Amino acid sequence: MRSLQLSSYNTYTFLKLPSAWWSGVRVTKIDDLQSEVSVRYRWVNQNPFGSIFWAVQGMAAELSTAVFLMSTIKKSKKSVSMLVLKNSAVFKKKAKGLVKFNCSQGHAAIIAVERAISSGEPVSVSLKSVGVDSSGETVSEFEFEWSLKNKQI
Repeated sequence: MRSLQLSSYNTYTFLKLPSAWWSGVRVTKIDDLQSEVSVRYRWVNQNPFGSIFWAVQGMAAELSTAVFLMSTIKKSKKSVSMLVLKNSAVFKKKAKGLVKFNCSQGHAAIIAVERAISSGEPVSVSLKSVGVDSSGETVSEFEFEWSLKNKQI
């Protein structure tokens, strides 16, 4: 994706999700199939144990799943509501340095948005994001169940 499009996601984060932006959460890659959102360990996002606070990891993970939905909804020119119904997380090691959260379920997100638009019924989709540190080790895994509903019917 072009840097202009990435900067528009990051501008959105600044304006609508300021706690994520100030914590250093940034969209770094997105296409139809996968997205990447990164966050670097800093003073502002630390926990008492010398790693990235779990909620900051959650913001990055959630955004890595949400960008697919947001992009598909925007392209459709329809009004579709998004809501996280449920989420779960597993933490495998301390999140230090740069952590990249990847979601590779873009296709499932696109299909869910299209179903919500065409059916007029609420549709739920579960999307997973995996946080990996600079050594390639998984630090955390998040799963978000999203509800989508076409507001124009």
